[in-house]
Amino acid sequence: MYTRKFQDVEFDISADLAARLIAEQFPQWAGLPIRPVDTQGTWRVNYRLGEDLVIRLPRVPETGGLGSVLEQGVLSRLAPLLPVEVPELVALGQPAAGYPSTWGVLRWIDGDVPVEGRLAAPDLLAADLAVFARALWNVDLDGGEPAIGGRPLSAFHEFTVRTIENVRGLIDTEAAMTIWSQALQLPAWEGPGVWIHADLMPGNLVTSHGRLAAVIDFDSAGPGDPSRDLIVAWMLLPASVRPAFRRATGVDDATWMRGRARALSLALGHLDYYRDNLNRVMYDNAAYTIGEVLNDHGVKR
Repeated sequence: MYTRKFQDVEFDISADLAARLIAEQFPQWAGLPIRPVDTQGTWRVNYRLGEDLVIRLPRVPETGGLGSVLEQGVLSRLAPLLPVEVPELVALGQPAAGYPSTWGVLRWIDGDVPVEGRLAAPDLLAADLAVFARALWNVDLDGGEPAIGGRPLSAFHEFTVRTIENVRGLIDTEAAMTIWSQALQLPAWEGPGVWIHADLMPGNLVTSHGRLAAVIDFDSAGPGDPSRDLIVAWMLLPASVRPAFRRATGVDDATWMRGRARALSLALGHLDYYRDNLNRVMYDNAAYTIGEVLNDHGVKR
């Protein structure tokens, strides 16, 4: 059975394809059971391989395989500098069996995916996330390509305005436009690009007993504006712990507000893209995020 597609240009990916790729290129794992991961990402499909491994397959040509950070070994050099576990590439697969992209076998990281509004210990998780963000921002490591998500807010203006119009009737679009327009007037990041994860949303976090255990999916990581990593404050954390998270990250007012605008822009895109029930988890998170941003701005839901 094929994995459900989110876009027309996607490769045909199935558990049978994953099994063929493993058998042809890594026969030492050919006898291990292969099963889908419960939740799937927009750009990659994941299958459990036995108990300790996961097969990661890009969905579309534009994603460029597993990303330079993982394929070029940059993440393995980042790993010892970070306070929680990160993905480990065990084997890099090549195009074969009619599948045209590089792909990978990674070490499986066990734990829970946190869900907005259902956090067991939001104050502790907020503290853990701040420690992770500061550790990553302070990394001094060459080899990363600039993170697309870490570009100035102006680079996302056309996308954000178009998406606000697309979701008219679903949210308070006037308030969203006001928040975005005000953010564009903020000072841009003037320092050198720091290492950022660039996709710190719930699906890329792993928790254990409510605490941060791992951060996954570094496909978008690279140097950029650290405000991009603040999106987690609105995409996951409740308002009650947001001030403590902000203090722990040590960011200034402009960086914090750029982070809020980035969270809004991303969530608007997700709300528009997933509105037809392609991925209910992502849609619900988008609605939650937009609500938190509007609330933060003083707009009552």
